[in-house]
Amino acid sequence: MNFVILNYWDIVGKAYNTTLTFILLAIVFLMVYIGKTGRKKNPYGGLSTFVCASLLLFVAYYNSIIGLFQYPLTGFMIWWIGILMVLFGGFGYLVKKTDRKMTEEDFNTSNGDLPRIKRYIKKMKKQNPYREQIPIKMEIIRKSFHLTGLLFIFGYFGCIILPPIADLANLGIFILINSTEPLYNVLWGEVSNYPYVLGSLEGIIDITLFGLIGAFMFMVISDLIRVLWGAKYSMFNFLTRSVLRNQEHNAVGPHIYLIVGAMFTYLLYVLGVVHILAYTAGLMIACFSDALAALVGRIFGNKKVICIGGQEKTIEGFIAGVASAYLFGLVIVGPIYAIIGALIFFIFDYFPMVIADNILNPIFITLGIQLFQVILGFPLGLF
Repeated sequence: MNFVILNYWDIVGKAYNTTLTFILLAIVFLMVYIGKTGRKKNPYGGLSTFVCASLLLFVAYYNSIIGLFQYPLTGFMIWWIGILMVLFGGFGYLVKKTDRKMTEEDFNTSNGDLPRIKRYIKKMKKQNPYREQIPIKMEIIRKSFHLTGLLFIFGYFGCIILPPIADLANLGIFILINSTEPLYNVLWGEVSNYPYVLGSLEGIIDITLFGLIGAFMFMVISDLIRVLWGAKYSMFNFLTRSVLRNQEHNAVGPHIYLIVGAMFTYLLYVLGVVHILAYTAGLMIACFSDALAALVGRIFGNKKVICIGGQEKTIEGFIAGVASAYLFGLVIVGPIYAIIGALIFFIFDYFPMVIADNILNPIFITLGIQLFQVILGFPLGLF
């Protein structure tokens, strides 16, 4: 029998990777618990949370077998998660501690004379943060988070003269670890063992995925606190002054659905199942066409249309969503596949779905474009 002898840093790397797998599994467990307890009062949110848990289980399994990225990125991610848990958990503790110390006088005092944290607690106690319809200003703020989809474009492809941000991040890591070599050697091992060569596609792929996972952890930790502890304990809710929809009660939020769908589909690209352009088109349509449809419908929509299942939307919103989906697809994958992407977007927008379209769009638009590319044989991006 051949035995592989691991050195100290190999063991450290495997320990970090195992820790990441267990963290992902813990989030899966919490999502299953949330979906199970909330599905009676909120079937849409409960089922969507279940689907998110299933997709995240695949991500955890992938990490345990293949690894999402190499060491030391796994170590960096664990440290990042630790920082977020201290930050968000500390905020929740601060809110709880401040809430206990607030008196009747604080609630009767003018808001201008109170610290911001007390004003926040007062507001959260006086009104229900969950609404059937949210104000248009809050709708714009919420949909602006879809702009983070641009980070993938800039991270993986760059922009005109700007090289991929993932490669710039790799360069930054190189500079940092070489300028702090003695400390790096103590914390992470020999600098020479850093696995990503400057300009390598592997480095761009892994660091882009690192960014997706890191953004997911930033969003999900705060959102789990919101669901399990209460909306007032969420730092994300505090920073954005968020007003939440009823569909988010006892369920994780739509931003979690979107990024989990994006992570899952990105792994399909890493595995060679889908082309990077099919993934990019699916992600851009999921991020921006959905946002445009909602905003145009809310701001300019006059002509109402009743969708299959009874949901009310506007013709202006449909036109904005489907037209932008086609335009995004046209630029990225060409006119033929753009039609496929726009059609799938329209189907999920018009027909009733018991699962959030934020989950379905990035996955099925990507898979639909890839399937038709295999059937038709035309290269993606061909005009």
